[in-house]
Amino acid sequence: MSQARPFRAAILALALALGPAAAGAAQDYGLTTQRVVVDPLSGIALFGYDPVAYFVDGKPVPGSPDHEWRWSGATWRFASAANKAEFQRAPESFAPAYGGYDADAVLRRSPVAADPSVFAVRDERLFLFRSPEARDAFFATGGPAAADQIWPGLLAELSP
Repeated sequence: MSQARPFRAAILALALALGPAAAGAAQDYGLTTQRVVVDPLSGIALFGYDPVAYFVDGKPVPGSPDHEWRWSGATWRFASAANKAEFQRAPESFAPAYGGYDADAVLRRSPVAADPSVFAVRDERLFLFRSPEARDAFFATGGPAAADQIWPGLLAELSP
């Protein structure tokens, strides 16, 4: 394991644990200012996880540096050439909702980076969350409809 990986994990864990209170501090590490959440050290979307795998395998699967593609201002990794090709055909179908921000935090108008291991695929969309509790709260309140209305305004405030 590289030395950068524990540091990256520590930053993400801190931002996830502190939630909205960490937004200002997390911005220093690029966690809450991009249109697509990326690893602050590598610039890789989804912290290196393959977005197609959530749909195909039903779980987060690490992508490979051998299968990368740049889209929407971020570099995306894939576990296989087939997953990369599938994403290239329809990236909007596989990219996480709300740029990979915690969907529940979007409802509160406070974008916070999500933990890519906490997710839900519903209605052919990938939603990411900072915790299982945030995931439960989001869907218990009919979250997608409300968050879809809020997201364009938040997106306009994030860096291009």
